[in-house]
Amino acid sequence: MKLRLHLFEFEDQSWFPNAVRAGMMDYLRFMITHLHTYRPIVPLLAEGLRRTGQTQVLELCAGAGGGTEDVLRALRAELVPEAQITLTDLYPQPAAWRHIEAQTQGAIRFAPEAVNALEVPAGLSGFRAVFSAFHHFRPAVGEALLRDAVRAGTGIGVFEGAGKHWAEILLALTVLPVAQLLITPFIRPFSLSRLFFTYLVPLIPLFTIWDGCVSILRMYPPEQLLALAHRADTAGQYTWQAGKVRHAWGPEVTYLIGWPKSAQ
Repeated sequence: MKLRLHLFEFEDQSWFPNAVRAGMMDYLRFMITHLHTYRPIVPLLAEGLRRTGQTQVLELCAGAGGGTEDVLRALRAELVPEAQITLTDLYPQPAAWRHIEAQTQGAIRFAPEAVNALEVPAGLSGFRAVFSAFHHFRPAVGEALLRDAVRAGTGIGVFEGAGKHWAEILLALTVLPVAQLLITPFIRPFSLSRLFFTYLVPLIPLFTIWDGCVSILRMYPPEQLLALAHRADTAGQYTWQAGKVRHAWGPEVTYLIGWPKSAQ
């Protein structure tokens, strides 16, 4: 699918209830982790860490931290045994992040303050990574995010857990809502508001369906990601690559990754 439509997502709206947004993020975290959504890009991320001499991943726009634990486990098995991850977001999710920090014995930690991905503080170092979030940005903003990484001289990877196909929208409309109703009682940390807004007033499933479909329509295909990267790096200081990698069982992940040529 080459079409890109920048429709609105409810979770982006400042007025959107935090309890519903958190419930949606918790569901996505659970699904991404248990489906091992980002396993296929781990070799790419490991290569980026090796090229830049890093062991620290700085995750921007982390949401509830979906898939981060799975990525860490795979990274540590992928020749980066000392890998660590720091979670950041403009809207921090400390309850979800504390749970992840405890589960990983501190290998995944978080910055409690709001972090703007377009102006990352100098004190937050590491190979930058954006999972399941880059599609939220219009081209000029996405370009600014990449330019901030270039300005800081740090590696960056952008990863979206889909291949941008019409079949994925059909899946979001049919199978995933049923899965959400089935798995919600097993999501941790436990939350009464999540149960309330899933079963009694089903705002979480309804908004998840809409935002899930819109996310796929808003995704950038690889050639558009590369175009943004080259506009952000007008001096050609970076090596960039973009494409799709496939799970053994079918689904794809779209990616852009880059690091300074001087790091090579």
